[in-house]
Amino acid sequence: MEYKNNSDINMVLLQWVMLYRCRMRLGPGSAFHLLRCVQLRSCSRKGRNRLPLWVRELWAYTRLLMQSLCFNSLTDSDVVFDSVFEPVFWTVDYITRWFGMVFVCLVVILTSSIMVIAYVVLLPLVLNTYTPLWILWHLCYGNWIIVMISFHYYKAAKTLPGGPPKEKNDSPFVSICKKCIMPKPARTHHCGICNRCILKMDHHCPWLNNCVGHFNHRYFFSYCLFMTLGCFYCTISGRNLFLDAYNAHERLKHLDMDKPGVAITGNLGLLVGLLSAAQTNGDTSAPVYTLKDKMINKSIIYMWVLTSTVGVAMGALTIWHGLLISKGETSIERHINKKEAKRMTKQGKIYKNPFNYGKLNNWKVFLGVEKKSHWVTRVLLPSGHPPYGDGMTWDFFPFKQDLIPV
Repeated sequence: MEYKNNSDINMVLLQWVMLYRCRMRLGPGSAFHLLRCVQLRSCSRKGRNRLPLWVRELWAYTRLLMQSLCFNSLTDSDVVFDSVFEPVFWTVDYITRWFGMVFVCLVVILTSSIMVIAYVVLLPLVLNTYTPLWILWHLCYGNWIIVMISFHYYKAAKTLPGGPPKEKNDSPFVSICKKCIMPKPARTHHCGICNRCILKMDHHCPWLNNCVGHFNHRYFFSYCLFMTLGCFYCTISGRNLFLDAYNAHERLKHLDMDKPGVAITGNLGLLVGLLSAAQTNGDTSAPVYTLKDKMINKSIIYMWVLTSTVGVAMGALTIWHGLLISKGETSIERHINKKEAKRMTKQGKIYKNPFNYGKLNNWKVFLGVEKKSHWVTRVLLPSGHPPYGDGMTWDFFPFKQDLIPV
C-alpha cells in the first residue's frame, strides 16, 4: 500500500493503535470486527471521494426526495406531487422571475404605442371632424383614462405587497411556513417566485413583476378596471375608422406601390383626411396615396386589434376579481374555501368565510371608502391611501351591521 503524505500514515497508525487497545479490552473477535468496519469505512470514503462534488450533492438530493415520498403516515398525494415536481416548479419560478422585467417593458411599450397613435393620428381627426362637445368629451375622458392607467400600474408594480415581520413579535399566526420556517399570519401564503411570504396574497403577476398582496391589491384591480375601460373606449369609438382603414388597405394593397403615388378618389380620400366631399365629386384632381397615408391606416388597424383583444382579456380578469372581492376572498382563498366547504358538507356542516362581511361592505373595505366623497376622491381619482389594517390581524371591523355610513 502506498501513502501519499504524512497525514495518511498518521491516520493508519492511529487506527492500529485504536485496534490494539480494543483488542486488549474486548478480545480478538471484537478487534477483528472493528478492523473490518474501519476498512469498509475507508474504502467507502475513498470511493465517494472519486465522484465530483456536484454528483454527490445531486445524489443526496435525489435520495432525500425519494425518502420524502414515504416519510410517515401523514404523507398524501399532495406531498408526493410536490416532491416529484419540485425541480419543475423551481425551473418555472426561476424563468418567471427572470422574465419579469421583460413583461413590464412589454406592457410599457404597448401602452405607449397606443398613446402615440391616439395623440398623433386620432386627435387631428377628432379636432377636424367632431363637434365641440364631442371634442371636449374625448379630451377629458381620454386623458383621465391615461392618467388612471399610468398611476395604478406604477403603484401596483412598485408597491411592496407586504410580508410578516422576521423578528420575534406578539402578532397572532395560524401556521409555520415550511419554506421560510417563520410564523405565518392568517391569509398569508408563500410565493415561490419572490421566495418570501406575502400578506393576503392573491397571486404573482408577471406583468407587474410583483406579487399582488395586501398593500397593492387595490392598485392591481384598479389598473385592470381602467385598462378595460380604456380598451373598450378605443374599440367602440374607433370602430368606423377601423372599418374604413381596413377596406382602404385591402383595396390598395394589390396596387403597384412602386410608383410615386396612386390617385385616390371616393371615400378613401375622406379616410386619410386629404379630400373634402366636393373634391371627391371631381371638382379638383385627386391627391396620391403616400407612405404617410399607408402608415395611418396600419396604425388605426393595429390600435383597434390590440385594444379589442386586450379589452376582452382584461375584462374577463376584472370580472373574475370583482366576484372574488364581492365574496371577501382572494384567488388562493377561493380554492381553499371551496375545498373546505366540500369537507364540511360531508360532515353535515355549512362553511362560512370569516372574512366575508357582505358584498357592499367587502367593497368598502377593499377600496378604503369611509364616506360618500371617497367614491370620487379615492375611487375615480388617483389616490395613494393605504388599505385597512396591517395585513396580519383581521378583526378591525366586526360588521354585525353596516358600520360605514356611505
